[in-house]
Amino acid sequence: MNIKSILSYRKDPSPLLLVFLMIVYSTNMQAFTYFQDVDAQNVSINYKEYKGLVIDNETNRPVVSATISVNNTNISTVTNDEGGFLLKVSNDILDGEITVSHLGYKDTSVKLSQFSDKAMKIRLNLSITELSAVTIDPRDPEALIRAVMKKKGTNYLNDKTIMTAFYRETIKKRRSYVSLSEAVVDVYKNPYISSKTDIIKLYRARKSADYKKLDTLTVKLQGGPTSTLYIDVMKNPEILFTADMTETYKFSFDKSTRINDRDIYVLNFEQRPEIVEPMYFGKLYIDSETLAMTKAIFSLNMENKEEVSKMFVRKKPKNAKVYPTEATYNIDYREKDGRWYYGYGRIDLAIKINWKRRLFNSVYKLNVEMAVTDWKKNIENETLKPKDRLKSSIVIADEASGFSDPKFWGEYNVIEPEKSIESAIKKIQKQLRKLN
Repeated sequence: MNIKSILSYRKDPSPLLLVFLMIVYSTNMQAFTYFQDVDAQNVSINYKEYKGLVIDNETNRPVVSATISVNNTNISTVTNDEGGFLLKVSNDILDGEITVSHLGYKDTSVKLSQFSDKAMKIRLNLSITELSAVTIDPRDPEALIRAVMKKKGTNYLNDKTIMTAFYRETIKKRRSYVSLSEAVVDVYKNPYISSKTDIIKLYRARKSADYKKLDTLTVKLQGGPTSTLYIDVMKNPEILFTADMTETYKFSFDKSTRINDRDIYVLNFEQRPEIVEPMYFGKLYIDSETLAMTKAIFSLNMENKEEVSKMFVRKKPKNAKVYPTEATYNIDYREKDGRWYYGYGRIDLAIKINWKRRLFNSVYKLNVEMAVTDWKKNIENETLKPKDRLKSSIVIADEASGFSDPKFWGEYNVIEPEKSIESAIKKIQKQLRKLN
């Protein structure tokens, strides 16, 4: 039996983000599938690795998704859910320094020469500030969001660029990791004022999966890197910033903060009470000087469970009900020479599968994230042939190889895996050895 249940966002006047969940009955599936490893061999080592841990100076708690940037370059990465990072720097810039930044903290700079063989502990101090001068009438938050959209052409990259990005997706059944897929991609990004869609080329991918923990179901994410790229709300404003957005959403000012040592307006938004269908709520972070949006965090309203289910579910097994219980989105922008661009995107999803005539239900948590680790201007106007473009229907887990090679990524910067993910990989590999 090969029954598929495809969960997707429908197209309607309030378009949802293009993430697809695919639930497939599976029998006799192998734990790994193998894929051609492009340029994986004979790669000379022309870089140095730097490990670190970013923590809050007062609480000693890890700072998640902090940006680690190599000064005077476009090289960067982000910290994982435990505050850790691994940065790879070309041998010709080892005398440089990095800047560590995160929402609400003061920027911290560290010379690369200060690192040792052990992971460096980098402490960030809170930066709480009240804006001394408000250039936007605080009684009219809607004027602020209109100004943000009006200045889009001057605040964001208007050059064609080619960005190298690292993508990761994980699936957890309750507290256990059951699937992990990773990829390095090239993003051919069009100017922010252009209506042309950004396109992606898959460079290399790998995966690990424990189908035993998935029971008789294989839960897959369809869309891959295109999903995290689509949440670039300044490039794809139709997600939130429609012509009637002020009629759909209620905007209000929150307490101001700082990002990258810059004063930031914080704008709350939520759907108006007269709007029946599930919409979004969240916070927008806007640079007080340039009025560029630097960050957005928002979630789908899950109060109407039946309507949310209709948005996601096209088909499902007859003996089960599938309910999304969480859909949260996070987008960070970075600035270079006065222009902002997509730096990091993350989507967190949760689904519950209620089975008929079963005592326990199934709960899955799915995370996808993509971080731009380097970029350059597309001066020669390079493009991709249709056959080389990553399709929005791709399932990265089906296009990937195993985790046997620790040097798989070579010189490419990636998001350092958490210890729990590393443990899950080791357990899966151990099970495979027993099978063989």
